[in-house]
Amino acid sequence: MKKLTFLFLLGISSLFTIGQSENKVVIGTIDSIHSKILGEQRKIWVYVPNSGPDGIYSKQRYPVVYLLDGDAHFYSVVGMIQQLSQVNGNTICPEMIVVGIPNTDRTRDLTPTHITSDLPMMDSASSVHSGGGEKFISFIEKELIPQIDSIYPTMPYRMLIGHSFGGLTVINTIVHHTNLFNSYVAIDPSMWWDNYRLLNETKAALKTKDFKGTSLFLGIANTMPDGMDTLKVKTDTTLDTRHIRSILKLNSYLSTNKQNGLKSKSKFYNEDDHGSVPLIAEYDALHSIFDYYPLKLTRSEYMNMNKDVISKIEKHFEVVSKQLGYTVKLPESMINSIGYQTLATKNYDFAEYLFKLNIANYPESANTYDSLGDLYAAKGDKDKAIVNYKKALSIHELPDTKSKLEKLQKK
Repeated sequence: MKKLTFLFLLGISSLFTIGQSENKVVIGTIDSIHSKILGEQRKIWVYVPNSGPDGIYSKQRYPVVYLLDGDAHFYSVVGMIQQLSQVNGNTICPEMIVVGIPNTDRTRDLTPTHITSDLPMMDSASSVHSGGGEKFISFIEKELIPQIDSIYPTMPYRMLIGHSFGGLTVINTIVHHTNLFNSYVAIDPSMWWDNYRLLNETKAALKTKDFKGTSLFLGIANTMPDGMDTLKVKTDTTLDTRHIRSILKLNSYLSTNKQNGLKSKSKFYNEDDHGSVPLIAEYDALHSIFDYYPLKLTRSEYMNMNKDVISKIEKHFEVVSKQLGYTVKLPESMINSIGYQTLATKNYDFAEYLFKLNIANYPESANTYDSLGDLYAAKGDKDKAIVNYKKALSIHELPDTKSKLEKLQKK
């Protein structure tokens, strides 16, 4: 693998790249924010989707994933979201911005309470700085989220993902700052922390709080000694099993409190340990939390598009909109593609309906008018084709559109 390089721009941000010279794969941007709450400068790694060729489709806004231990999980989460939001024929989750938050003092930021006693599973120096979790959450809420919303094209839907101590922070946030995020992913969280203090707070909160509209996915790794199973380990009292026992107790509390409105799902990964579980758990979490997102059409509906099928797609995105909390229009690229497939069969009336539907949803898009211009050109309606090509060019100077317009005007 070629060396990872950072290209700093103006001392503030840099491109996250792999490769050398012009052969670069750009993943995201490294930005910086000064936190008054934490009293330090913090770097953040940001990925923004590219929905299509620049300037052709209308600009989009996206939900945001906030990723704890960002430097450890950024690549995998970005890759999964990019793939699952662009699956051929269907999509599993929406395109999303990913904000990775690297650590400066991990134990300080990702533990909710301070401990003074030394623990066999962590060094004494780490415990001295523990307990800054509430300040860290305050930094995310009052400084980081506002900056991300002011700079990047965000939508008001947020997800928080964390592993181990990061998972502990996820549970602390959902319990004590429930509405800060819409969905939460806690992967093998360290619920043993501070003699199960947060675990006990979570047990009480799950009985009394209203979590309606909030989703949680809990991933559980197999950290049991040989010869143990998930039933036998519950009666064990040794330090070796304290981590998984605390998570299994959390899972039990989740399953016995369905009255609180929380949409929760958990999964035990028998073949994965604490270190390997994040990748598969993040993948499953996206499937679980966005289980309403995939568009389910029959093969016949895909092959025989008509207004009834389009109506079904519109109703699907009405459901998606309700779940996400903002209006999700029919994807411009999807309707554009169906429109051109229809145009190829010379079903001009339906193609016109589709291209005009796109214009209604995306009037600021040069592509929508260019497509309608192509329809009229195919029908031999030169005047209407010229009008739409000119409209497209007034929005964005597309070389292909300009070429088509010039050819029509010469005829």
